[in-house]
Amino acid sequence: MGVPLGEIARRAGVGAGTVYRHFPSKDALFRAAVVDRIELFTDTARDLVDAEDPGAVFFRFLASVVRLTSRNKALCDTLETAGAGPFAPSPGTGRDFDEALEALLTRAQQAGAVRRDVGMTDLRALLVGCLSMERARAAGGPEVDAPGRMTALMCDALRARPSVTKLPPEAGKRNESRCEVCGGALAAARTGRPARYCGGACRQKAHRGRGRTRRP
Repeated sequence: MGVPLGEIARRAGVGAGTVYRHFPSKDALFRAAVVDRIELFTDTARDLVDAEDPGAVFFRFLASVVRLTSRNKALCDTLETAGAGPFAPSPGTGRDFDEALEALLTRAQQAGAVRRDVGMTDLRALLVGCLSMERARAAGGPEVDAPGRMTALMCDALRARPSVTKLPPEAGKRNESRCEVCGGALAAARTGRPARYCGGACRQKAHRGRGRTRRP
């Protein structure tokens, strides 16, 4: 929304008058640019609402929305305003997206995959936060070092039975030794070879895994 209309016309290879003839205002141009993509998200969510394994479907859909939206400033602006205000793509589009996303959330909660005390207000706040952090990473900011890290943390926070997800590497901790099985931090080795596992349990898991790999 901050880009001058003349610059938009120049990049499109047309005159500003041509743009104005098709779109009476920058708001109208903005809505036309994003409405199809928001509706695609909505239609996808509606198609998935009756899918098997609603928990896995919900988390995959949420991660996909973050991944695809974070690349597009217009879509970020639209979702951040919850489909209201100057960034609303068209009447009802934001509301339809919210309703479709809420249907996926409800199904996942009924299946016991998502915490029941989470509502759309919570989900919106988490979604917007992920978008902001992913865009900061893409712009070279220091907050996030690898794509998907904030999304993985968000999904784990939403799970009814939290499980540890292997996260992409965090900025500023590339040299920190991690357990090869669970990813936990390793204590600095005082003597001998550096440790590869955080304890006996992870060492046994790794040993069993190697044994399965060697079997014909």
